[in-house]
Amino acid sequence: MTETASHRPIQLVGIAGSLRRGSYNRALLHAAVGLTPPGVALRPLALADIPLYDGDLEDAEGLPEPVRLLRDRIRAADGLLIVTPEYNAGVPGVLKNALDWASRPPDQPFEGKPAAIIGGGGRFGTARAQINFAPIATALGLVMMPTPALYVAQVAESFDADGRLIKPETETRLAAVVAALAAWSRRFVAA
Repeated sequence: MTETASHRPIQLVGIAGSLRRGSYNRALLHAAVGLTPPGVALRPLALADIPLYDGDLEDAEGLPEPVRLLRDRIRAADGLLIVTPEYNAGVPGVLKNALDWASRPPDQPFEGKPAAIIGGGGRFGTARAQINFAPIATALGLVMMPTPALYVAQVAESFDADGRLIKPETETRLAAVVAALAAWSRRFVAA
């Protein structure tokens, strides 16, 4: 790695797997943005405009503009932070749908992309969703960060009524994940 590559700012993008306005996982992503270390930027990507995947739509019109934008931003980033709730022991359909659209050929943006997954939920946080994400990550070609992990159990207790992170231990662990993802991503920055 060159001196320039080792010191240039790291650009991360984050995807919250929930459309809900009051989503704790979107709040977790927002908190992560505020916890980036110096020399790191984390930009959230919205999924609200991504249509349901439809091969007929793709055949007739190609990739919809929101999908092209999502792909371009993922491609340009040094790393990807996925923040997901857990629905029925897996990742939400809105997240899987966006990943399915973004992975369409040609030139899908995930191959070799450093990534981490975190999330908050109920009693077990999002442990099952994160475990069930592993085959998706493999199929996409993501290079998942092995540690640290973050499964925020009883996530509602970590935020105030305005969606601000108030639990110091969650904040410390979240900051550690963001810093680790930046370091993990830096390992893959082209020389």
